[in-house]
Amino acid sequence: MGALDGRVAIITGAGRGIGREHALLFASEGAKVVVNDLGGSLDGSGGEGTPAEQVVAEIKALGGEAVANHDNIADWAGGENLIKQAVETYGDLHVLVNNAGILRDRVLVNLSEDDWDAVIHVHLKGHFVPTRHAATYWREQAKAGKTVKASIINTSSTSGLLGNVGQSNYGAAKAGIAAFTVIIAEELSRYGVRANAIAPAARTRMTESTPGLSDVVAKPTDAAVFDAWDPANISPLVAALATEESTINGEVFFVQGGTVRRFRNWTMTDTLEKNDRWGVAELAEKLPTLIK
Repeated sequence: MGALDGRVAIITGAGRGIGREHALLFASEGAKVVVNDLGGSLDGSGGEGTPAEQVVAEIKALGGEAVANHDNIADWAGGENLIKQAVETYGDLHVLVNNAGILRDRVLVNLSEDDWDAVIHVHLKGHFVPTRHAATYWREQAKAGKTVKASIINTSSTSGLLGNVGQSNYGAAKAGIAAFTVIIAEELSRYGVRANAIAPAARTRMTESTPGLSDVVAKPTDAAVFDAWDPANISPLVAALATEESTINGEVFFVQGGTVRRFRNWTMTDTLEKNDRWGVAELAEKLPTLIK
């Protein structure tokens, strides 16, 4: 018996890296998996279906069930087709893992409009579109009297939640994904749908290309040393959040190696207050007292 027996799951960006590990683990735990991947390069250009097909072949070789999908998840019709394929192939949908993404890292003064638009499009809209179509499906199921126990797991990043130089486009998208997650968790719970997000730290094409990280994420040369940057370390948390029994909703978790930490959203702390409107000079003098 697997933890995800009978669950139908869509995983976007599942041809490589973390998404591939998600797909392999989900299938090994009994889920039927739709492996979505355009097969594009790291910056989002190009596209060929081979990575998705390879993961499907791996899953089938291990006795699991999977099908490839090559739709553009940031395209309205593509996202709709992705959901339809899952339902038409396996008869239902229980889990949506939004994982697909690209990188176009540059400091702000070198960032082009296209660099900004492409990253926001793939990450932020690429989370919204499949989620919107999946949510519509689950709402219809709930209104028809069916008991829905669905789960959405989104992929944020510390680049958005904590900040990272050279990633204003990527960080803005990832912060937006965290906010999106918290809001839809409240909206969709009435239909039996939970939504959570992860901020993973692992060795992927993205982290290996991030300045200052390539050496840090390198695989240990000693096989006896735990590989804290192995992307497979991320997937158990995603699978746990995807189980039918889980009740966790509206949370964002950091995960790396064997570490899982809960993020708190933006929180108000120290206060300046007076029973009148502040003067500019007065407030300019007092503001530094809030920064401790």
